[in-house]
Amino acid sequence: MRDVLGKEAELGGKRLWLLDMDGTIYMEDRIFDGTLELLAEIRARGGRYVFITNNSSKSVTDYLNKVRAMGIPAGEEDFFTSAQAAVLLLQERFPGAKVYCQGTGSLVCQLREAGIDVTTELEPVDLVLTGFDTELTMEKLRRTCQILTEQKNVAYYATNPDLVCPVSFGYVPDCGSMSVMIRNATGRYPVFIGKPEPTMIQIVMEKFGCKRAETVAVGDRVYTDVASGVRAGVDTIGVLSGEAKLKDFQSSDTPPKWIFRDVREIFQALTMEAP
Repeated sequence: MRDVLGKEAELGGKRLWLLDMDGTIYMEDRIFDGTLELLAEIRARGGRYVFITNNSSKSVTDYLNKVRAMGIPAGEEDFFTSAQAAVLLLQERFPGAKVYCQGTGSLVCQLREAGIDVTTELEPVDLVLTGFDTELTMEKLRRTCQILTEQKNVAYYATNPDLVCPVSFGYVPDCGSMSVMIRNATGRYPVFIGKPEPTMIQIVMEKFGCKRAETVAVGDRVYTDVASGVRAGVDTIGVLSGEAKLKDFQSSDTPPKWIFRDVREIFQALTMEAP
């Protein structure tokens, strides 16, 4: 089967499927047609899927409960989030650091459970970490801006650069847009941790012992999902069910190898190949 641009898809040799979530396999609480069929086909062929998301507002347990409620078979090892990537970065590069976190209660809990010395109060810190905060308040923003302004040498990281998060009626501002607000107020811009950096993909490939040629990354954003796959050296699929339009994929410096309208078309392309 060919993709929307007429390019023949070669998916039969893929063992590891790295799937974005929002805008790719579901929209908020509505699962996309074809998602369950694609996941079942991947497993039937002896492969595995891992959900890689830049959304740091929920824990793996939260996501596990969410997808299971949709009927998606999954376990804890089937997820890797930007929050988990942030924990690894803090543990490796900033051991013992005092971290101020502007994020959801879930993100703060994940950091604390990992042994990170984290605070949400206005006090001297070594590092500021911001995430996609669905519980954001002006009070939180004020504290973040005050720390970045007054504590000149503090390191500044953010979980992800996504500008918007898809929802049922369109979009809401994501961590990237929140970072722009903070930059406008403080002149400081963070180092981003999640996609488009290749790190999350590289970690998952190494964990499951998969080669680049056996791996494919699927997502609806060209500047995060697809870009991270390209930078990691794996094949990529862009879907038109979320943020990106066809012109966005075509005009990008990191275009996907294949473009499909949705996961239903990916399933159809996969099942047309001999296992």
